[in-house]
Amino acid sequence: MTSARPVPFLKGHGTENDFVILPDPDGLLDLSAETVARLCDRRAGIGGDGLLRVVRSAAHPEARAMAGDAEWFMDYRNADGSVAEMCGNGVRVFVRHLERAGLVKPGEVAVASRAGVKRTHLAEDGSGVTVSMGAAVLPAGDVTVRVGARSWPALHVNMGNPHAVAFVGDLADAGGLLEAPGVEPANAYPTGTNVEFVVDRGPRHVAMRVHERGSGETRSCGTGACAVMVAAARRDGVDPAADGEDATYTVDLPGGSLVITERADGEVEMTGAAVIVAEGTVDPEWLRL
Repeated sequence: MTSARPVPFLKGHGTENDFVILPDPDGLLDLSAETVARLCDRRAGIGGDGLLRVVRSAAHPEARAMAGDAEWFMDYRNADGSVAEMCGNGVRVFVRHLERAGLVKPGEVAVASRAGVKRTHLAEDGSGVTVSMGAAVLPAGDVTVRVGARSWPALHVNMGNPHAVAFVGDLADAGGLLEAPGVEPANAYPTGTNVEFVVDRGPRHVAMRVHERGSGETRSCGTGACAVMVAAARRDGVDPAADGEDATYTVDLPGGSLVITERADGEVEMTGAAVIVAEGTVDPEWLRL
């Protein structure tokens, strides 16, 4: 990405899952994977678990077909620059930015993503954002997660992006999560996966750690928390579609807590905080390096 002018940016987080936000309403920025990785670098750049480019749907080739349903497209990138389908914490921060910039008002806000149009609700009092994440898909087949010499059975849950959810005795069992845990069989996740390690805290209350594909261990993962809620519910014999009753779980993450509800119609809703902490400009000379 090159620019003769300073490029505006913001920094935000959702339960400490943090993002660089680049407002680009007309889709003029040409973001390479290398540039995204530099911006997300915590020592040499701004720093973040990922990057949110804010583009009008009509101005982005991947989102034009959704422009009639959602004015804004969340072009999400992982910290390593790779493209991702969806980010649950990211979409809450994305909506918070739109509201702060005067582009939307509290209430219902539709956001286009590579996982389709997501419906959100921005609370009038600014207390949080609820996101309708769609229905979970549970592909068939056994999955195993491995850390060093230890392994656990896992559930394959797709929330618009892939997850392998493993229940463990202690969150420390996940190790340092400096490298991606092993997942077998490899063909279950041809483009890689997010891996969640989960322990119980109480009735319909769990805690998790996560290794996010392309980002490493993060303080929070919204789609991961949704996947964990669905996996915990099925393990507990709870299936809202079959039971005809909504189910709500609290999911604790290192960066805070999210409340996840699976509706009887299959829709999974996530509610949590979203905060904008700073804004500024990127030096154009630095971008040319």
